[in-house]
Amino acid sequence: MTYVVTDACIKCKYMDCVEVCPVDCFYEGEVMLVINPNECIDCGVCEPECPAEAILPDTESGQEQWLELNANFSAGWPNITRKKDSPADADEFKGQEGKYEKYFTPEPGSGD
Repeated sequence: MTYVVTDACIKCKYMDCVEVCPVDCFYEGEVMLVINPNECIDCGVCEPECPAEAILPDTESGQEQWLELNANFSAGWPNITRKKDSPADADEFKGQEGKYEKYFTPEPGSGD
């Protein structure tokens, strides 16, 4: 098992999860974070830290697409180990449906 970041993170990118991760397995894209499933130790400390409830165990039904997305993009996006400020408009996007189709971009973030 591993944890995955879902589309609930898109345009929110709160980053509370980054600070608590003991193995630094988060990677930053332009509009969301992802978890490297090969580095995640399944400790689960990140899940309750996410205000957008974007982090889920991959064992939950329907998470296959997010496991693949997390694996693919963590290979190319920069590692992030420190919490940064969330986007100023993050709360406006929290809970919005269909964010992947509307806002996802494969562009990397800046990382640490």
